[in-house]
Amino acid sequence: MGYSGNTSANASPPSVLSPTSSSSSPPVILSPCAACKILRRRCVDKCVLAPYFPPTDPLKFTIAHRVFGASNIIKLLQELPEDQRADAVNSMVYEANARLRDPVYGCAGAICHLQKQISELQAELAKAQAEIMNMQCQNSNLFELICKQMSSAKNDEENLQPFRDNSAFLLDESVLGVAWEPLWA
Repeated sequence: MGYSGNTSANASPPSVLSPTSSSSSPPVILSPCAACKILRRRCVDKCVLAPYFPPTDPLKFTIAHRVFGASNIIKLLQELPEDQRADAVNSMVYEANARLRDPVYGCAGAICHLQKQISELQAELAKAQAEIMNMQCQNSNLFELICKQMSSAKNDEENLQPFRDNSAFLLDESVLGVAWEPLWA
């Protein structure tokens, strides 16, 4: 009936998939990128998503796709220079993660939380620095007081030195006018 003996129209070209190709190098079977796998489409050689969504990390594309959509991701990447695309993909994945965790505030909520933490830590640091300054002032005042007491004790010692040298004066009971008696008996 309508059957022809020629089946070459339905067969795939042997140069890509067949191990018996005429070229000397083995065939290269490329795995589609994670984006093309998830979108169930053929991954072309110049796929814009392939460098940023490797087949080993499908969750990365799934998260970004869920929030931004594949067409928006592709459009954004095509508008950017190639040296900025990796950063843009990382930012989109981060924002998508934040948006999935907090649908209302997303990244802004995380940023506000971090700014609040910074403010609290800065206040704690200022308090600790004030305590350190207070302790340093106390230490300085204490050191000055000790130095003054030591110098006054040295002056007192110098003033009492003539009396200490005269041991007869200290031992002579006639100088005191009374005999030495113990206080307890």
